[in-house]
Amino acid sequence: MTAEYSAHHLQVLEGLEAVRKRPGMYIGSNGSPGLMHCLWEIIDNAVDEAVAGNGTRIDVLLHEDGSVEVRDRGRGVPVDVEPRTGLTGVEVVYTKLHAGGKFGGGSYAASGGLHGVGASVVNALSERLDVEVDRNGKTYAMSFHRGEPGTFADDGAPRADAPFTPFEDRSELRVIGKVAKGVTGTRVRYWADRQIFTKDAAFQLPELETRARQTAFLVPGLEIVVRDERGAAGTAEDGAAPAANETSYHYEGGISEFVEYLATDAPVTDTWRLQGSGGFTETVPVLQADGSMKATEVHRECAVDIALRWGTGYETALRSFVNIISTPKGGTHQQGFEQELLKTLRAQVEQNARRLKVGNDKLEKDDVLAGLTAVLTVTVPEPQFEGQTKEVLGTPAVRTIVAQVVRKALGERFSSTKRDDKNQASMLLDKIVAEMKARVSARAHKETQRRKNALESSSLPAKLVDCRSTDVAQTELFIVEGDSALGTAKHARTSEYQALLPIRGKILNVQKASVSDMLSNVECASIIQVIGAGSGRSFDLSTARYGKIILMSDADVDGAHIRTLLLTLFYRYMRPLIEDGRVFAAVPPLHRVIVMNPGSKPNETIYTYSEGELHALLAKLRKQNKRWHEPIQRYKGLGEMDAEQLASTTMDRSGRLLRRVRMEDVEAAGRVFELLMGNEVAPRREFIIDSSDRLAREAIDA
Repeated sequence: MTAEYSAHHLQVLEGLEAVRKRPGMYIGSNGSPGLMHCLWEIIDNAVDEAVAGNGTRIDVLLHEDGSVEVRDRGRGVPVDVEPRTGLTGVEVVYTKLHAGGKFGGGSYAASGGLHGVGASVVNALSERLDVEVDRNGKTYAMSFHRGEPGTFADDGAPRADAPFTPFEDRSELRVIGKVAKGVTGTRVRYWADRQIFTKDAAFQLPELETRARQTAFLVPGLEIVVRDERGAAGTAEDGAAPAANETSYHYEGGISEFVEYLATDAPVTDTWRLQGSGGFTETVPVLQADGSMKATEVHRECAVDIALRWGTGYETALRSFVNIISTPKGGTHQQGFEQELLKTLRAQVEQNARRLKVGNDKLEKDDVLAGLTAVLTVTVPEPQFEGQTKEVLGTPAVRTIVAQVVRKALGERFSSTKRDDKNQASMLLDKIVAEMKARVSARAHKETQRRKNALESSSLPAKLVDCRSTDVAQTELFIVEGDSALGTAKHARTSEYQALLPIRGKILNVQKASVSDMLSNVECASIIQVIGAGSGRSFDLSTARYGKIILMSDADVDGAHIRTLLLTLFYRYMRPLIEDGRVFAAVPPLHRVIVMNPGSKPNETIYTYSEGELHALLAKLRKQNKRWHEPIQRYKGLGEMDAEQLASTTMDRSGRLLRRVRMEDVEAAGRVFELLMGNEVAPRREFIIDSSDRLAREAIDA
């Protein structure tokens, strides 16, 4: 550090050098999210071509060597010379920042690419990038090394570390083959630069498949094929070609089909389609023929397409897009949608206030969004995003246009005289008002659930055996199956920090039941009341009374069923507990083996937790010529243990085994719960039949 600071301390980063110096400015980070963002930039270029009507298939290949390739059948990157730079279109697109065909020149009516930096940024952050273009009956090719054009001396298959020779006098766009007349397309393959990206940065296949599926829904008729060749080597047998994971995504139903895919609960309404458009003017700088910029007022047309449906659940699945680009953090289009949705439904509730018995309570946004699954798309030329990552739309006029479309389309739906429309509108208002009443009652109920001090009376259930400690980080709530197990657990617990709540048999399956049915169920209501953090949208993790929730059921089929029912309750109405890793399943032993020791040495007690573990133990004892008491005790219920056995195996922190319940993918978890616990029987029957070969017959208690 020096106090001197003058002009010679300033650095001027030219061209792609700035991208390599500050990659986070362009792709968000240099970890896996940034690596995936680079891939989105290349895929989005191909999608923009498909949206413009050029090509109906895109292939994404994750190669075994760590490179990735995107193939499209669009018009192909221009190969002629751009007059101002004297460079071919391919070199301009992949080496010049803020260069491209998406600045309003007429090549694209609306596109995801806006800033002209996507492909060039990917090139700058790649150790090697190869481009092949089919155009004019020929195949053209050009290669780059960290953004610099040149040639690689490949010996066999292309690789990133092959000797590289940069062009010296002028660049060359090579012609490497011929194609049939009318065949066009672009193929881009690149190797991410490990000088830029962290060692653990990797292409995430689930994320890629989610994006591909999403894009296929948004562009009906477009087929996107994802092929993962990583790890395929070594799987081949007898000289056969290595196996690769390939999935194709192709949908004709558009965003209505997308909504049906996202929704996991039973429907209250059909999928409604709200469509419309509106115009607005904005002043933008326009490039003149002499190279100067002139502020010009231009007219824009914004098209809005929304698909939505309400279900019986309370979760909201809202996906918003601008020109096929996902905007996970919303923006003006989502603001207009949510504000007008609330305003319109408030007006409908007020018109039907007497029938709905709403009193003085007012709808809030959460009441309206409960159980809503919606896909919101807008198409607008040159939208204003906040940053290159395009997560938030900033164009102000879009809010008003979306609101107008929602107001008009929903108004027509609610004023329709068709019997089906009237029934669905009535059921929707009933559901929304029920959500409002549940929120109001839950808020009042929650206030009475706070932990009481010694001077206050407790409103907690009488069957709760509470602990003495008020330190949430230390306390544990055991939800115990049956009164017989409760009696043993009372003597086995550490009363300082372990609380017990018995439940009677199998609780309500809340995946099928309504919110009101769940709240009126004694067992469900007791669990929610004891945990003390509310339920559903009003759940507040910070007010939960216990640090761990431990489900302690018998080690049999009924016990597994009870545990599944409890997990369904937590997933549906207290999900933050699972997301925070605070829900556990106790793992009681299945067998108790008493090993007989010779002489006066006391016998040894060993517990095993599976059939496999038991057989392994017995084989070991035989090898050691040790004997054991017959018959071996098989625990079918917690009530068969005495307090000392239950404490040492299941409740004592020093010796117990707990299984933490985790949820990595919310949508996948939702589909599993709906499959196993939902109303539709046919998919569950099909799942049972398909999975029957995975079931060990001897594991069934019969």
